[in-house]
Amino acid sequence: MTKRGIARTFFTMCVFFCETLFFPRFSECSSTSVLLFSGCAQQRYTPNSPYESNLDSLLTSLVNSATYSSYNNFTVVGSTQQDAVSGLYQCRGDLAMPDCAACVARAVTRAGDICRGLCGGAVQLDGCFVKYDNMTFLGVEDKTVVLKKCGPSVGYNPDAMGSRDAVLAGLAAAGGNFRVGGSGGVRGMAQCTGDLSYGECQDCLAEAISRLKGDCGTADYGDMFLGKCYARYSTGGAHDESKAHGESGHGGVKTFAIIIGSLAGVAILIIFLAFMTKICGRQGK
Repeated sequence: MTKRGIARTFFTMCVFFCETLFFPRFSECSSTSVLLFSGCAQQRYTPNSPYESNLDSLLTSLVNSATYSSYNNFTVVGSTQQDAVSGLYQCRGDLAMPDCAACVARAVTRAGDICRGLCGGAVQLDGCFVKYDNMTFLGVEDKTVVLKKCGPSVGYNPDAMGSRDAVLAGLAAAGGNFRVGGSGGVRGMAQCTGDLSYGECQDCLAEAISRLKGDCGTADYGDMFLGKCYARYSTGGAHDESKAHGESGHGGVKTFAIIIGSLAGVAILIIFLAFMTKICGRQGK
């Protein structure tokens, strides 16, 4: 087995560990794992190339980092500019860290399946966003509409529309990358990716909110996702599951799963090291 093959095997084991052992399986049924949209670059990379090895390293870094931070970005440089790859992940701002890490591991797996063999990919789940590419995108504002979803119209109701507009105005005026608000039974949520400056975030959200109001009109809920930000609202509880999970008596289950997952991780590491020793021993003969 080649070194790149070993690296890919180890990456697969890491993702499998994070997704199936470290985190309780009941989280798979949560709204955080719902696929909202995905997209792939058109350019393909050569199998077993330096780019593939760098991409594996990048995705492993994203998965590992999500266990302790809700946002991060990485760039893996190669011997040539063509081998460099950048990526970021971001979790919804109200997710607990175990849910964030599980979501990112799942998003990375989805991206690997959907964009197999392609240089870039982006996956937005309800709870997190993952993007990677060999083209520069970190720190670059992107207001391209990638998802628009409007609920059924409920007719013009001055009170409801007034509350919605007030919520969206509050989101636009608030600070920070993640914003939530509510008024008169209307709930709203907005977020920018962490690589944008404050001014870029404001500009992106202003565009998302303007499009949301114009395109969804009197709909009872609306989602507007741009390349680097999104805004959402609901007048009827469509986004009630947007709270952090684990508040319904699962704390003990999560703690137990983390303990078992940690022990399993140690076992996997021991097995992998033994495997590496065996492979290296064969190559040395």
